Amino acid sequence: MPKSTMALLIVLASRLLVCSVEAQERDDTRLRPAERNRTGTLRQLIPGYYVFSSTSFNSGVIVTTEGVVVLDALSSEAIARQEREAIASVIKQPVRFLVSSTFHNNYTWGNVAYPDVIKIGHENYRADLLHQMQRDRAPPEDQRARLPQVTFRDRLTIHLGGKEIQILYLGRGHTRGDSIIFVPQDRIAYVSELFFSDQFLYINDGYGVSWLKTLDAIEALPADIVVPGHGPIPEDPKETRQGLHRFRQLLVDLRDAVQKEIARGATEDQAAAVIKLPQYEKMQGYTSQREVAVRRMYQEMTGRLP
Repeated sequence: MPKSTMALLIVLASRLLVCSVEAQERDDTRLRPAERNRTGTLRQLIPGYYVFSSTSFNSGVIVTTEGVVVLDALSSEAIARQEREAIASVIKQPVRFLVSSTFHNNYTWGNVAYPDVIKIGHENYRADLLHQMQRDRAPPEDQRARLPQVTFRDRLTIHLGGKEIQILYLGRGHTRGDSIIFVPQDRIAYVSELFFSDQFLYINDGYGVSWLKTLDAIEALPADIVVPGHGPIPEDPKETRQGLHRFRQLLVDLRDAVQKEIARGATEDQAAAVIKLPQYEKMQGYTSQREVAVRRMYQEMTGRLP
């Protein structure tokens, strides 16, 4: 990162810290009971690298001697506060940066719990998050609290505490603005919702063919551990690479099935009715997402997605 950019980020961080005290002192009384009662857990994967999990959602935590980088704030302000409290209690380092990958509410509502932190996201992420909040008629103060202050197009590198933390855009997938974090020196990547571990893919705003290419780029990274945005992480984190490959195979099977139906002249409705992918029917999300996945893949392969 150029020195001028880092200097700008430092100035921005100091201003955020000054204006965040009141926001941090708010209590949980305005939150729904389900949000107040839901809990998460912080788990160390390898020294300096953690994952905070709430239900099936995973948030990445990267620790340096100069502070912490978090990937994805998850589904509510209450959950995000729990994560920050866990970081403060266990890691005892301040959070410096929040990187967000998907614009969906269940990964960005928690952004409001980071008023003192520099928020980073891909330029498409910011545009889609803003559009979503305007559609949802979110109050202006919530929009300001959730949007990133820093955006990038292809890559952004943070040098913090002796670590080179690469924030990368490798292509469309779960959305058109997914970011991942890769730390070369420790051979670990956090890939957010580009990887659903032992779960069916959610692709309402996704691009199946492009997603495969993005997964190929992830698999090409020299990473021993690839942390999913959804689902369980094995006791041995290095087994995540096998899980990533299984998830990629799901997309391959979906693509091949859709291609077969297109080749025989099937319409989208006919393909959605015929393609069942029974080998995945026991996975979480299969019932609600099978038809969505077929239709999105069909639309992309026939040139009907923007």
